Amino acid sequence: MAGEAALSGATEPAPLLGVAASITGRRWVAPGLERDRQALALFQATGLPDPVCRILAARGVPALEAEAFLAPSLRDLTPDPSTLRDMDRAAELLVEAALGGARVAVFGDYDVDGASSSALLFRWLAGFGIAATIYIPDRIDEGYGPNVPAMERLARAHDMVICVDCGTLSHGPIAAARAAGAKVMVLDHHLAGETLPDADAVVNPNRQDEDGSLGHLCAAGVVFLLLVAANRVLRARGRAGPDLMALLDIVALATVADVAPLIGFNRALVRQGLKVMSQRRNPGLAALCDVARMASAPTSYHLGFLLGPRINAGGRVGDAALGARLLCTTDPAEASAIAERLEELNRARQEIEAGVLVAATAQAAARGADGPLVWAAGEGWHPGVVGIVASRLKEAFGRPAVVIGIDRALGEGKGSGRSVTGVDLGAAIARLAAEGLLVKGGGHRMAAGLTVDPDGVEAAMDRLGALLARQGAGQGGPADLTVDGVISPSGATVDLLETLERAGPYGASAPAPRFALAGVRLSRARQAGETHVQITCTDLNGGRLDGIAFRALDTPLGPFLLDHAGRSVHLAGRLEIDDWNGRRRAKLRVEDAAPADDDAIL
Repeated sequence: MAGEAALSGATEPAPLLGVAASITGRRWVAPGLERDRQALALFQATGLPDPVCRILAARGVPALEAEAFLAPSLRDLTPDPSTLRDMDRAAELLVEAALGGARVAVFGDYDVDGASSSALLFRWLAGFGIAATIYIPDRIDEGYGPNVPAMERLARAHDMVICVDCGTLSHGPIAAARAAGAKVMVLDHHLAGETLPDADAVVNPNRQDEDGSLGHLCAAGVVFLLLVAANRVLRARGRAGPDLMALLDIVALATVADVAPLIGFNRALVRQGLKVMSQRRNPGLAALCDVARMASAPTSYHLGFLLGPRINAGGRVGDAALGARLLCTTDPAEASAIAERLEELNRARQEIEAGVLVAATAQAAARGADGPLVWAAGEGWHPGVVGIVASRLKEAFGRPAVVIGIDRALGEGKGSGRSVTGVDLGAAIARLAAEGLLVKGGGHRMAAGLTVDPDGVEAAMDRLGALLARQGAGQGGPADLTVDGVISPSGATVDLLETLERAGPYGASAPAPRFALAGVRLSRARQAGETHVQITCTDLNGGRLDGIAFRALDTPLGPFLLDHAGRSVHLAGRLEIDDWNGRRRAKLRVEDAAPADDDAIL
């Protein structure tokens, strides 16, 4: 291949700052001259600051749409709910239930999206004096999704059962609930099979008979669109519906925590939802922010890395219903008690996760991580943390990862997988289930769950690897690290970050800009907690910038930073605003580093 490149005259651009292999083994690359030209054209046409123009260029936003992009409007970006199949039927059923005082049960998943979706329906129905029953299954005893015994119990005691963030593949349990006399509605986003369960309505943008244009919605996004449709039905009947804007903080939390792409409608939901959350109207979210020691206005980072994991902790290692109860309550005292309990469970989850991560990483490395799939399986691994560990393996090895906890007493392995951009893991897992290599399995593009016979793990993972290889997984070696620009500690100002926030929020499919700091001196580097490293870097102009490398001691990055205190290094990472003790300042979230000459030009 190198010979072909030489014959054609093609040359690979030089790595940024000469970093061909960073301390984590990545090559630093700049976006390129074409991106520079696009950013310059945007600057000339709009007069917007250069950093913002670079982000707009990266997102492919033309000059005429720049202002609309920077101020996303729900009014303009909300799709017509009726474009989704069964939506009009579902809206009529929900309004009939609300106006008729029906007994409603909501069966939700045990993650943030399931808890949020359940809470949205609970709060909307509360506006009609209905106290819906929220049922969240136990991860270990019941597993994911509706089961026959639970659905039969709910159906006997309620007029309607609504399955949220689950149910698309639950033919038997839904049939059992309808046979017991209840109406059943499914509001989901997971990949559907060729046939749908015989429910009264199945609203799912990832049904096979949908066009996929709204396939990026999480379940809470689907529920929110149902509530928009239901309020529209109420208006047609001369009735006012509950205030949906007040629910956007919950929708934003689910959208970010479920790693839904922050594009279009999703981006508008999160932007507006963050504004609502900053008003602290939801007692549960306010209490959770307090236990997470959030000292600044919420951002998408807070949703994904501080609040989401704490709500998930209940479903992973404790009471699965705690997250939904927290988001539903209007009692500040109850909210505080639940938030404190989730904080305790989150600490327990971190301890369990750490042990499984060490074993899974060693196993994956020993197996070899140069193929299309990284996987590990172990007896006694807690099924509540396998998803998080899979995410860590994906980050470490740069390819899809699956982690399976095996319970020989039950004769099954429960696993979870995380994917990389461009590789549809959910579809591959669903195919394995259809081929009989899994007891069951499904999910969406970036995440999936599975149940497998312990004796069939090897065969299932071999087949999964082959399916993912067809999608290009594992090709090209470790990913390059794209750096959007070079900045100095002096230039990393709060004003710059406030300008960049206009192009946010940042998250899946809309990453925050990454900056390199060239030849800065590490004036301080010290361990923080068990696995983090705090640093301070300076430049020749007297500029100073603090930073932190999370979980760095689990990678080569942490020891490198500690060993290079007092020396010149190149750093790469994301900038954020730190509001600690009321003082606003820029801070670097360090992602990578490389050695630099002590006489580097700063």
